Amino acid sequence: MTSSQKIILTICRPLFNILFSWKVEGRENIPLTGPLILVTNHVNLFDPFFLIFSFPRWINFMAKEELFHSPFLRFWLLWAGSMSIRRSGKVTDKQKMLTSARNALGSGLILGMFPEGGRSHDGKLRKGKTGSAVIASKTDVPLLPVGIVGTDKIKGISWLWKRPKIIIKIGKPFKLPPNSNRMSKSQMELLTTQVMKAIATLLPPEYQGAYEKHED
Repeated sequence: MTSSQKIILTICRPLFNILFSWKVEGRENIPLTGPLILVTNHVNLFDPFFLIFSFPRWINFMAKEELFHSPFLRFWLLWAGSMSIRRSGKVTDKQKMLTSARNALGSGLILGMFPEGGRSHDGKLRKGKTGSAVIASKTDVPLLPVGIVGTDKIKGISWLWKRPKIIIKIGKPFKLPPNSNRMSKSQMELLTTQVMKAIATLLPPEYQGAYEKHED
């Protein structure tokens, strides 16, 4: 964590405590050192901020390439150490994403990923993309599942006085079977289901969406 990042956290965390009614559960499950892949559901633009304010370590998020097209967002994303990813099916793009992830994890960082590939506008967990599971298997780095509940209520302006309850629930880290070989589509999907179910168990049933009572 850089000095400027520490300063921003110090300034902004009290403001978040004023604006939002929120709490963190399972903070003791966060490893204080070593590489880690954080996987979580994504509902609101505020989600990354809640995660950063909940963790004792800085989180370097993977963000879709389109966000870097805005000069303002690009400045802040680069300042935060975010990595640009192109959401296409091209092999070269997938290899680039894996290389970026390897470099970050090789430096002992926390890599933040939203396996759904975008925000869920109804708050329910959507079917996961394979990226985070493949990276975890290829790098043999532990995954840390997190469930975010309540940010779907941050809409319009009424949330400012309603102050919806928001919970950041942190699960226990786990590893996927390591695999350095080429993976089949079925293998990737099986690992992805395991990742998404770990997130789903941290959410109330009404938020579990595609993974509610899911059976392998």
